[in-house]
Amino acid sequence: MTKRFYINIIFIFIFLYYGLAEAGHKIVAVQSVRINPYEKTIEGFQSVTGFEIKRIVISELNDANIIKTINSFKPDIVLAIGMGALEVVKVIKDIPVVYMMVLNPASIISGEKNIFGVSMSIPPEKQLNLFLKVLPHVKNIGLLYDPDRTGYIAKNAMIAAGKMNINLIAKGIQNSRDVPSKLLTMRKNIDVFWMLPDLTLITPATIKFLLLFSFKNKIPVLAFSEKYVELGALMSISIDPFDIGKQAGEIATAIVTGRDIENIKKVDARKSLISINTNIAKKLEIDINNNVIKEACIIK
Repeated sequence: MTKRFYINIIFIFIFLYYGLAEAGHKIVAVQSVRINPYEKTIEGFQSVTGFEIKRIVISELNDANIIKTINSFKPDIVLAIGMGALEVVKVIKDIPVVYMMVLNPASIISGEKNIFGVSMSIPPEKQLNLFLKVLPHVKNIGLLYDPDRTGYIAKNAMIAAGKMNINLIAKGIQNSRDVPSKLLTMRKNIDVFWMLPDLTLITPATIKFLLLFSFKNKIPVLAFSEKYVELGALMSISIDPFDIGKQAGEIATAIVTGRDIENIKKVDARKSLISINTNIAKKLEIDINNNVIKEACIIK
């Protein structure tokens, strides 16, 4: 028999082994609503696993018992998409739970051995490095945060900034009405303003004030979502929902193929998307390196 014959036999064996290992696995995906980023994560998940998924959309169940509904399917894994879904399914103890699209999972879970997943967080040090690719001469960055909501992000950001010799001026706020006064106190001491995904900070009124503040004082706004770049922020660094789904799919595959679950980690988003508003850059008299522009989504 030829060498090619044996190689083909080996490939067939591998295909059958892993095909049978993954066949028949039941995945129940729980999400609060149907929105495009959640749909993208599911697409990413399926691109890695190929698993069929039973969907449960909380907003469409009319107060049904979600846990009872999940258990009726006898799933091998429960996929929790978003913070609301993770809040609901965290009570499950006898089925592996894989979460995705959760900003701060540590605020919901603590030590559960059956819960794994991918947060929406992009490490502050990575964000700062990307900011500096666009604005290499920045030394002073302003930041507002609600200690109860994003204090953990601010703390990690200050640590990262210290390692990079960046002066991070971070001020805590308890109410959105505090935003204008806090911004005005730091305007002479900052080169840019870093906007966090903080619900205390982000209201229609504060966003309007922040963007007017940016234009008037020529202080660029660094945001976390492309929609704020469209409104007038200079740039954003955001997550890639499809890739988060792929990461979650890799975790789920490790679970169903019997790998050491104890070593499956809870991880942050590994891929980031940069968006830049070139019109805002011109208005703020900022020159952006062409190599950076090639890597970014350009908003005009």
